[in-house]
Amino acid sequence: MFHWLEQRPFFFAVALFLTVAFAGFVEIIPDFAKASQPTVGTKPYSVLELAGRQVYIKDSCNACHSQLVRPFKSETDRYGMYSLSGEYAYDRPFLWGSKRTGPDLMRVGNYRTTDWHENHMMAPSEVVPGSIMPAYPHQFTNEADIATAYANANTQKEVFGTPYDQADMPKLGSWDEANAQALDDAKAIAKDMKNQEVKDAVAGGKIPEVVALIAYLNSLK
Repeated sequence: MFHWLEQRPFFFAVALFLTVAFAGFVEIIPDFAKASQPTVGTKPYSVLELAGRQVYIKDSCNACHSQLVRPFKSETDRYGMYSLSGEYAYDRPFLWGSKRTGPDLMRVGNYRTTDWHENHMMAPSEVVPGSIMPAYPHQFTNEADIATAYANANTQKEVFGTPYDQADMPKLGSWDEANAQALDDAKAIAKDMKNQEVKDAVAGGKIPEVVALIAYLNSLK
């Protein structure tokens, strides 16, 4: 049989394609079956975290950082537990990425602090010598778009059934309630920051982009 195939390149290529396709199909069936099932402990993003995720996408952080730890020892030694499909149940859009100009950020909330992120976003090369990451000083003055994040959360709740307002899940409620909660969450972040302008802005009821971004990065565990 194999000798016959080796003498017929076309049929050999077809047989090879069918074999690889079948193997791939068998491999991905389990993930498709559990794709809609969140990993235990996975929760939807809060409104502030969603606002930070918007900043992350707007400033193209995903162009240089992946959020997908592969199941290899070299990966898990550096970044922690490999990624599980159920951890992305509430990610819309996915930010897996494949480009690693910078390190993977899937578990960054486990080993970086608010203070570290604050310094890093303002002056990356001073925190990580030799870093080619650009600075993002505008994030310290630009105001996060909490209204769009709230609308995003409501869309996910109504269209995709994301379990906001259920037991042990982030609360949405009315716009006023969500805005107040986002501000409370921002105050908890700003408390651990050193930048006085950021602290003053949050105390005055405004949320700089960097605060929302840090909230999002801290949630990545």
